[in-house]
Amino acid sequence: MKALIVAAAFAALSAPAFAQDDDIVLKDGPGKDTVQNACGACHSLSYIEMNSPFLDQPKWDATVKKMINAFGAVVEPDEAKTIVEYLTKNYGG
Repeated sequence: MKALIVAAAFAALSAPAFAQDDDIVLKDGPGKDTVQNACGACHSLSYIEMNSPFLDQPKWDATVKKMINAFGAVVEPDEAKTIVEYLTKNYGG
């Protein structure tokens, strides 16, 4: 019973977080779908826009590596390259 209450509470609390992403529209370009799927699987895509003034190619590369190595993002090496290229081109500081 306790597990059911915890699960219901988590679902209720997480629903607003997912709804907030509905208004985030990334810039069109090669790699957009990869970014949406890989990055959006773990966190709001608004982080991309919030961090874009501060991150250039080396910093986007370091950020993607951090997400993979420290936080366990499941991203293949070719996807990581695509993500960094997309973020640098469209959201580079």
